[in-house]
Amino acid sequence: MREILIFAGTTEGRTLSESLAKAKIPHIICVATGYGELVLEPNPFVTIHRGRMTQEEIKNFLLSIKPLAVVDATHPFATEITASIQSALKEINKPGKEIPYLRLNRENIAQNESAPYHMKFFSTNEACAKALEETTGNILLTTGSKELPSYCISEHVKSRLYVRILPSPESLSLCAKQGIYGKHVIAMQGPFSRELNEAIIRQFHISCLVTKETGKTGGYQEKLEAAKKTGTQVFVIACPQETKGHSFVDICHKLEELCGKKISTKDHMETLYAHSTFPKGQNCKMEIILAGIGMGNESCLTKEAEQAITDADILLGAKRLLEHVSAKAKKLPYYQTEQILPYLRNLQKEETSDKKITVLFSGDSGCYSGCQSLYTALEKEIEEKRLQASVHILPGISSVSYLSACIGESYQDAAIYSIHGKKLHNLAHRIQHSPKTFLLTSGVLDVNWLGKMLLDAGLTQCEITTGYRLSYEGQRVEKHTPLECCELKEEGLYTCFIKNPSASKKRLTHGMPDQEFIRDKVPMTKEEVREVSICKLHLEEGAILYDIGSGTGSIAVEAAALSHDIKVYAIEHKKEAIALIEKNKGKNGLQNITILEGMAPEVLSGLPAATHAFIGGSSGKLKEILETLRQINPNMRIVINAISMETICEIKEILSMDKIKEKETVQLQVNRVREVGNYHLMQSENPVFICAFDFCE
Repeated sequence: MREILIFAGTTEGRTLSESLAKAKIPHIICVATGYGELVLEPNPFVTIHRGRMTQEEIKNFLLSIKPLAVVDATHPFATEITASIQSALKEINKPGKEIPYLRLNRENIAQNESAPYHMKFFSTNEACAKALEETTGNILLTTGSKELPSYCISEHVKSRLYVRILPSPESLSLCAKQGIYGKHVIAMQGPFSRELNEAIIRQFHISCLVTKETGKTGGYQEKLEAAKKTGTQVFVIACPQETKGHSFVDICHKLEELCGKKISTKDHMETLYAHSTFPKGQNCKMEIILAGIGMGNESCLTKEAEQAITDADILLGAKRLLEHVSAKAKKLPYYQTEQILPYLRNLQKEETSDKKITVLFSGDSGCYSGCQSLYTALEKEIEEKRLQASVHILPGISSVSYLSACIGESYQDAAIYSIHGKKLHNLAHRIQHSPKTFLLTSGVLDVNWLGKMLLDAGLTQCEITTGYRLSYEGQRVEKHTPLECCELKEEGLYTCFIKNPSASKKRLTHGMPDQEFIRDKVPMTKEEVREVSICKLHLEEGAILYDIGSGTGSIAVEAAALSHDIKVYAIEHKKEAIALIEKNKGKNGLQNITILEGMAPEVLSGLPAATHAFIGGSSGKLKEILETLRQINPNMRIVINAISMETICEIKEILSMDKIKEKETVQLQVNRVREVGNYHLMQSENPVFICAFDFCE
């Protein structure tokens, strides 16, 4: 039997080969590179021809194998190879003995509401590269390595390029030839989801994304969605006008006629509809209710939640919750988003009638509940047309409101936190400044930890009320000291109320007096210098700060106390200083400080990338430290304190470096009044230079 010849290079070509192989139809698939061969699954019905061919070579190849048909499944932008295939066939075809030529056209995406508004179209890569010269900011190039020379002519464009290519030796070699190395090369195999595209855009601070106008399987839509989400400009190389071709299904039907065998198109249709549309024939619509059901006892159900459970065809939720509700519905112990979404997708494919699904959540759906993350995920599934459903949320009675009613305490003026299945930084620091705190826990071990944490922070005056098995038989509401909490042993769900009669008001500004720190003989950044330095850091929510040469940890402690969402890495090589940082961290109840013993810059390896760095001591390695920090994050904010002339001279050189901005240096001289007998004398501190700047790419 004569073989079918496929010129591949696209997802469609690879999928067609897989469909033919399943139908046991012998065929030859031509790929241009070794990587193209690597991604193909070995199969006895598939022969792979690797290597680029000229028109003459294609003609000779056709003459040697005499294929039953030729399928051109090359990329829509590979116009040269398409022209060569067509010309070669024209040369060898004889009247009445023509080899059928089938051009596989890729499904394109119509412009819609998912597209960014700031898009520009270009007919060639050269025109696009010229337009990029008028832009600023980093560029993500996703057009492939072969087009790279067009974008490297202008140094202004080339220096800003981040190139996404296939992880093949040929592609990497082409990048190296154009002088594109290191982090500016993103060698990855697709497909790329919207989330991954978005992560790359944010990671490399991309201002403009360059793409070809490929079809659905080319990942074009996911790029547009990511660009829209991040507000990124998009430059598009418009798809060339193709000769009239055929859809994937049409080609399969034509090959069936030639071979006399049935070819399944199911795999291709699943690929085509994987991201954006419903499978054909899908009729099931869902009414999904996310219901807060209180602590679990049916007596605490609202009438709405009770009706939702009664009407449901399917109930989803944690096993504990399902056991305590009476219903005729099918019960499944799915309560995590990653469990529920696949189940609903499969259910929609299998069912033809509408379904009512109620998902149960303990407590109130709006108070530390998994309801919100599931609701967000379901809304996305519906928006992107992977589910046909409506979603509604029903509130419930939370264990916080239940416990507050039991003990006669209001909760509108209390802090409310949860350590149920997760960590919470700086809880002692929060309780220290809050007269009333409600706390959701996972069990008795969390209550033991709460007691120990309060004792370690010196908050022994706190009174803890525990609500054990609230609403169930065996419910107990009891008062405990922190020490008694450490000794509780009975397992079960606890909700806690912590009353702190000695709560201090939290300062609205930073500025801890020096005497609040445990010092010993380790040098410490003095109060006034510390406050100016922290101001110059320009810290934000979610910041990651390296405190290099931390000393007593005074900068680390004050920065960590500004926000529980800030992460601080205190770096120090002296053992006695490490011990003091530990003490000051514990004294202030701050878990968002990580202490590292070692010398910078070596100790920085492997740490999460910092957004800010304070350098209080460099041990003569200031330049090496700064170079390492730039490699970690080329947009980092830096503040340096200097008291020695050597360091001050180094700072002068640093400020003349390229790629830094927002430069400023201030010299701070602090004088303190000291009482000597009946006199008040001025005592001066060492003058300190404070240098601040931003790295920039």
